[in-house]
Amino acid sequence: MRTTVRLVVTLGLLATCAGAGAQNVKVTPLGTHPGELCSRDRATLFEDPSGVRILYDAGQSVLGGDDARLGSVHAVLLSHAHGDHIGDQRLKAIGAGTCEASQVTSAAPSSTTAEIVASKNAAIVMIVPLANFIGTKVAAIKGKPTAACAQTGNDIVVPPSAPCLATVQTGGTRALRTTEAKQAVEIIAVPAVHDSTVPRELLGAEARKALDTDNVSVQLGPPSGYVIRFTNGLVLYLSGDTGMHAEMRSVVHDYYHANLMQLNLGSSAVSSTDAAYIVNELVQPASVIASHVNEAATADGKLRPASRTAAFVALVKGRPVHPALSGKTMEFNGEGKCVAGC
Repeated sequence: MRTTVRLVVTLGLLATCAGAGAQNVKVTPLGTHPGELCSRDRATLFEDPSGVRILYDAGQSVLGGDDARLGSVHAVLLSHAHGDHIGDQRLKAIGAGTCEASQVTSAAPSSTTAEIVASKNAAIVMIVPLANFIGTKVAAIKGKPTAACAQTGNDIVVPPSAPCLATVQTGGTRALRTTEAKQAVEIIAVPAVHDSTVPRELLGAEARKALDTDNVSVQLGPPSGYVIRFTNGLVLYLSGDTGMHAEMRSVVHDYYHANLMQLNLGSSAVSSTDAAYIVNELVQPASVIASHVNEAATADGKLRPASRTAAFVALVKGRPVHPALSGKTMEFNGEGKCVAGC
């Protein structure tokens, strides 16, 4: 009798844990070296409990559309057109080179972003000029125009049957849901302070020639960050490449109440001190994911003590900072707390 009771209790606890796990958002960084946070690392996969899968800033740390780590991708987000985000180069092989200087090869004229959209039949969710540029690259790969995403009411039902455009302006929202889901994942484009010049290698010959004359660049709209409202209540802020700005407090914290932040730590935009102030005083999330560090931030999965990333982590108060270790899936609950994989 006691054995039976214990078995029932154990099964009940397992069922409870499984139910809780099913309500978490899964976050998987895709970097150059497994288990590390390296200089080129940008790409991150998010999976909502409903099954919606979103890739953010494919960049140069992926192999392209056939990267086996990707799995299904329903939507692709891009913060701006810089080569390390749009993916003007692709990773030569996982683990190739060093964490500080991985080996890459050209992804021109398509970009890793366009290759992944074409391969995965994904929705292109980004600022209008940037989306149109990627859509044109996808059309060249697929051999047919990239159409606007079909909608059911306000929602884009995923997976799409073909690559499609889901353009937004700053402040605009796109909602994605699976066929079975009653609730959609909401993606909102929010301000960032940076530029969005596209690599010349991704442009046609005539456009390159015209730009070379005066050494000027083409901007593909404003840069952006994103707020993603997941179905479990998690509100994620993706900073994109940006300096400090007032909307981090007024829009991201005060209005959207973001409880998880993925912060880009590029040294040309923010210092470790600036980044810590953004976290501690402006956004105030429950947890932080450190990404885009432009250095070999870890060794054997642990922060290098002399790294800029370690200096940032030491300045963050009252909340955990999780390095975006490649291939390591973290799970976050609706309160922005990591409950597995951290």
